[in-house]
Amino acid sequence: MIGSQSLSSLAQNINSYNVVPDIEFSSISTDTRSLKKGDCYIALIGDRFNGNDYLKIAAMSGAVAVICSKAAEIPIPALVVEDTQLILSAIAKENRARSMATVIALTGSQGKTSVKEMLGLILNRNGKTLITRANLNNTIGVPLTLIELTENEKFAVVEMGANAQGEIAKSVEVASPNIALITNANSAHLEGFGSYEAIVDAKGEIIDGLDCNGVLVLNANQKSCHRWIERAGSKTVRLFSYGMRNKNADYQCSLAKITRAGGISFDLFCPQGELSITWPLLGEHNVENALAAAACALEGGAELHQVKEGLIKMRPIPGRLYLLKGINACTIIDDTYNASPSSFYAAINVLAAQGSRSSTRTVLVVGDMLELGSAAEMFHAKIGDEARLAGITDLWAIGAFADSAVRSFGAGGVCYGRMDDLVADCVTASQANVMFLAKGSRGSRMERIVDVLKATDNYGY
Repeated sequence: MIGSQSLSSLAQNINSYNVVPDIEFSSISTDTRSLKKGDCYIALIGDRFNGNDYLKIAAMSGAVAVICSKAAEIPIPALVVEDTQLILSAIAKENRARSMATVIALTGSQGKTSVKEMLGLILNRNGKTLITRANLNNTIGVPLTLIELTENEKFAVVEMGANAQGEIAKSVEVASPNIALITNANSAHLEGFGSYEAIVDAKGEIIDGLDCNGVLVLNANQKSCHRWIERAGSKTVRLFSYGMRNKNADYQCSLAKITRAGGISFDLFCPQGELSITWPLLGEHNVENALAAAACALEGGAELHQVKEGLIKMRPIPGRLYLLKGINACTIIDDTYNASPSSFYAAINVLAAQGSRSSTRTVLVVGDMLELGSAAEMFHAKIGDEARLAGITDLWAIGAFADSAVRSFGAGGVCYGRMDDLVADCVTASQANVMFLAKGSRGSRMERIVDVLKATDNYGY
């Protein structure tokens, strides 16, 4: 945090509160297990936890005060409020206002985490940069990230996710970004939003919180791009286009080429100049992510050489098209972090490209995509169609919608009712010139396939 804040200043705009006595604090904690002496403990409430149950532990652990929604007999000052999450956001908003950092906020259906990591690598070459840790990208994670800002950061990269309307609006109102990026919008989390149009609107909430002098960076190849441009009104908009598909875009990129080593090479064309990049990441979508990161970094003041230096340091992220050596000399692509229709199509293209390069048998191991609502069966059938058209040799599926994928795939498709049987067949098939790609939503736990197939002491390719 920058400077200190007080319980009384937080309580000024709250109808009912109890502060006896007032106290200032310069650090906060929302978890007593990691609380440090001098922290102000904020008792958040979630579906599976209630921070009010730990007030006495917080006091015993060295907290100087607590902010809670249920009074308790404790020997330290307490601010009692109706909604502790609102107070967390208020603390974060004040800390962000005190910061001189250029704040880049980003959202989208896919690519957020990869772009965030790329931006961190680039911007750290220009000045100290704070980026969202792990997956702290919701209405609690965003304030926690902004509270980490100190006087020393030149940049902050804040990832924003959402499962429902209004969540990004809450996050961006706290962040007040100088630059905002929407990577894309597609049919992920349909169950929470209801329709593709609602997803487009929800991602567009990030535009409303953009500073009036800020810059909006958009994917010109997205069919929803024009709606976001209209929403931006008089705000400055910069467009990027992978594959040179939109000649009016400010930032352009060539199509990706697979290198002999199995990596990717591509060229970036920016107002500031041109760059050629070669790296070990897989997938055209990652090149599009690199273009988005380059556009944001350059708009934020980074130099062209820093973009190249940062991007070539980028390495595959475990669980996201992560190439691994497998048992019996097989190869595994671990893409088990999560799944949506568009990310599945991208994974299929990667598996097909890698398989054709080395003439291998390609086995797509499919777990359920979740949160698709009534469209789930249709999207799983589309996975089978896409895999067949791409030339994938085998599709082995498990889950409630496995039959839909297998039926549309046809010959070479197998539907499994038990994970043990699927694992056993994967082990039996593992040998040289066989490449597996495992993918499914987090709830499908497809990492179990990877854990069995990967070789001992495996550090990837």
